[in-house]
Amino acid sequence: MITRADAAVFLDRDAPHRWNPRDRESLEALRNKWQTVPAAADGRVSTADLASMTDAQLIRYWQQQVLVSTTGENYSVRGWYHDLYKDVLRGKRVLDVGAGMGIDGLTFAQHGAEMMLLDIVPSNVANTKRLARLLGLSNCQSFLMEDIDSLKALPRDFDVIWCQGSLINAPFEFIRAEAQALLEHLRVGGRWIELAYPKQRWEREGRLPFEKWGEKTDGEGTPWVEWYDLEKLRAALAPAEFDVALAFDFHNDDFNWFDLVRRA
Repeated sequence: MITRADAAVFLDRDAPHRWNPRDRESLEALRNKWQTVPAAADGRVSTADLASMTDAQLIRYWQQQVLVSTTGENYSVRGWYHDLYKDVLRGKRVLDVGAGMGIDGLTFAQHGAEMMLLDIVPSNVANTKRLARLLGLSNCQSFLMEDIDSLKALPRDFDVIWCQGSLINAPFEFIRAEAQALLEHLRVGGRWIELAYPKQRWEREGRLPFEKWGEKTDGEGTPWVEWYDLEKLRAALAPAEFDVALAFDFHNDDFNWFDLVRRA
């Protein structure tokens, strides 16, 4: 449950949020950080550096990253949900928010999902667009989020919004504003699926200020990471209403998982 002290990070659920200079600063800080994306085989990699690879090198590199990210010791981090959702998402229109290298989004496209891979970093978008072409995926597009207002250009009838660790890296007020903009594109009956970090992990790792906890969880240069639980996620999504299909912590409370079905 959220304590009185925790509640200070929340906005009034019904209060509108206006895009402001602090939001732009948060977005630029994120853009600077996430041009270097997680790469299980190598730690992290700059997608700008991937542009210098030949087509054959890039395909091999991406396939290796998917293999290492989803098998062996990493099956319990990422592989399990690839197995769980690859059939669930087939034929669905899915918006992958913070697609990074496309380990999730391109893989689900290979299994028949209609994917839109969204990212805030131009080199990430260029990389997933190139990979989709090389993999022959006509059911996969890439989209650059320049700011929250740019989300208006997205289609308005996605079946799934997929957020794997991408909506925990900025202050709650910013994330709520982004979530509200994204919800305009999720149909009633659609699903909001999100991976986050639980409060238990934040407590275990020393209850650091969120602007410092990011470097502990996601490495040097991470400007912010904030824990989420079901109540806090509901606050970000309100007044939209959701039923809970799944909500649980996993991998020794390092991560938590939410699969919510929109009802109103």
